[in-house]
Amino acid sequence: MATTGVMRPGHIQLRVLDLDESVAFYKDVLGLVETGRDAAGRVYFKAWDERDHNSVILRQADRAGVDLIGFKVKDKATLEQLDKDLQAYGVATERIPAGELLETGERVRFTIPTGHVMELYAEKTDVGNGQPYTNPDPWIAASEHGIAPHRFDHCLLYGPNLEENLKLFTEVLGFHLVERVLLEDGKSLLATFISCSHKAHDLAFVAHPEPGKLHHLSFLLDSWEKVLRAADIMSMNRVSIDIGPTRHGITRGSTIYAFDPSGNRFETFCGGYETYPDHAPITWTFDEVGAGIFYHDRKLNERFLTVVT
Repeated sequence: MATTGVMRPGHIQLRVLDLDESVAFYKDVLGLVETGRDAAGRVYFKAWDERDHNSVILRQADRAGVDLIGFKVKDKATLEQLDKDLQAYGVATERIPAGELLETGERVRFTIPTGHVMELYAEKTDVGNGQPYTNPDPWIAASEHGIAPHRFDHCLLYGPNLEENLKLFTEVLGFHLVERVLLEDGKSLLATFISCSHKAHDLAFVAHPEPGKLHHLSFLLDSWEKVLRAADIMSMNRVSIDIGPTRHGITRGSTIYAFDPSGNRFETFCGGYETYPDHAPITWTFDEVGAGIFYHDRKLNERFLTVVT
């Protein structure tokens, strides 16, 4: 797929209840690399194989959850055009100056129909992945520290107005619908899985009456063996596991869901399939949603459905 507009998820800013405890967790258990701290008290991380300066940003707060999610676009001209396109569509935008996030260029911020704050940006400092750009090795020591995912991959978000949300992402931002789950009426949307790339999803949304909720952020591992290793590390560190290791029907990924010390759910997964904009979306009916989410058990647990931050 030619990358012409929105390229990929770039960063997520999370609220945590105890910053020191959370920094230790994301660094030592998840195995992310700390890349900086700013005057606002935020702490910045990236996965070992990511090249941009940051992908996960933590800030102290009195309630857990997500502040914002940023997507990297191809270049500054694309950023300008998408800002105009959003405004023409009726979406209010705000310019956030370069440097407000460490090593990150100017951002275009807006709120989507599900109540989540999104950002687009074109520039973030390339700090590399610990390897040279000439004759690199396939991995480095940091790739064995903690769970050590390759990248921050996607998010599942809960909120209202899924139909309007889907139109915004597909008609303005260039995403395509990959999979969807229908409610009992066979028409209304319970969930959507959308992509701006060849991945099975870069974002997913589930219908929920409260806006702006985080179900989980997800990190990519490269094999089923690494998913099982992640389960071992979670157990060794007494991490609260929601479910897994198991497999999805939707997107076909192999997965574990667990909670950080503040109660923010995260996923470590591998697999999935490649998709392209000309592919017809896959539809799951309400009676098979259990198999869609957890293919082995073919049923959902109540905590997975109801716990969000």
